[in-house]
Amino acid sequence: MRQQSVNRWLMLTGKGTKMQKTLFEKPLCGMDEAGRGPLAGSLVIAGVVLLYPVEGLMDSKKLTEKRREALYLSILQHSRHHIVSFSAKKVDGLGISACMTQGLEEIMRHLGDYTYLFDGNSKFGVEGIHTMIKADSKVAEVSAASILAKVTHDREMLECAREYPQYGFERHKGYGTKMHMKALEAYGRCEHHRKSFRVKCLDG
Repeated sequence: MRQQSVNRWLMLTGKGTKMQKTLFEKPLCGMDEAGRGPLAGSLVIAGVVLLYPVEGLMDSKKLTEKRREALYLSILQHSRHHIVSFSAKKVDGLGISACMTQGLEEIMRHLGDYTYLFDGNSKFGVEGIHTMIKADSKVAEVSAASILAKVTHDREMLECAREYPQYGFERHKGYGTKMHMKALEAYGRCEHHRKSFRVKCLDG
């Protein structure tokens, strides 16, 4: 499993053979986030090292909510993993980039000596990680991380919806949809909204 995952990573990134010995010595940890762009809710970052194969992994955004929930449980049972959340208040205080940096570093400290692959093209200043655009669609470990992050984020938004039903969080999950904009215009922000994220109907 380890060799297949790293070999696939090498093939997809086009890395040369000079890196192969180092990479094959360490299992692969995939990392991804959910909630970087919404106007409300937490930023969630997850890291996953698969101990056994999990069937059906892919980019979490391409899965139904029911399928994500089923895979979430399977991933938890078949992996080492760590999930970090930053509340809207923390995002406002630190900024998204600083939260991303702290979250990635916490995952690496918690999980230990692995080869780390993060979805996207930014390392957020963190040494010792590799990046790949659309890794959540190409590498099982990153797909798994994307599912853990999204399910964790979306479950929180359902809790927010029960507390503040007027915003429709259960439908848009905090993103800036037309429905959400109308609710913000009518009711203003609640405690789960990110005040540092500018909203035209409120901030001009």
